[in-house]
Amino acid sequence: MKMVTLALLFFLVGLVTKVSALNTCPKCGSIEVPYPLSTSENCGDSRYKVYCKNGSLQFLSAKGFYYNILSINPSAYKLVISPPLIQKNTCYSSDLTLGGLLLDENLPFNISTRNTVMLLNCTDNILLSPLNCSLNSFCRQFENVELGNGCRGTLCCHYLKDSAMTSHMIRVRVGGCTAYTSVVNLKPGDPIDSWTYGIELQWLPSN
Repeated sequence: MKMVTLALLFFLVGLVTKVSALNTCPKCGSIEVPYPLSTSENCGDSRYKVYCKNGSLQFLSAKGFYYNILSINPSAYKLVISPPLIQKNTCYSSDLTLGGLLLDENLPFNISTRNTVMLLNCTDNILLSPLNCSLNSFCRQFENVELGNGCRGTLCCHYLKDSAMTSHMIRVRVGGCTAYTSVVNLKPGDPIDSWTYGIELQWLPSN
């Protein structure tokens, strides 16, 4: 009886493993695509849609803008997307015309609380906000690296994307701030060459 039970247990474990393997999407370039993320109708969970385009795994915003996926941590239900490029001659983010990053609130993704967002090329109205726009703001360091030197001398601020704010948007606009970047898990005193540029998203576990 024990042997039958043991055999049945191994069978069920094998069946679950096989089903899970069948539902996992193939690699996209060098990045593994863990369940429930889905690159096609034949794998993953369609609510967790991502896109494999020319060997690059990408996340699609609610406004139709594609962001490259830099890394995925399936055990923490998190992935990191690249911030938009900043045009050096204008200090405009490449997603400015779409208002920045906007996530579909009907999908199981949101912006995590570990992102330090830097807003660049802002109008004076930003000074009425509680954001850090001082000379000690992280954005002043960002202006001194190649990624941000096109925004040098503009009014800039930073803030931690905490739970008190909307978790589905990083907003930029003409007449407000026209560019932004983000660093994941940034701590005071971290040298700038150790910064991890990205926007960390988290997803709700799949049923």
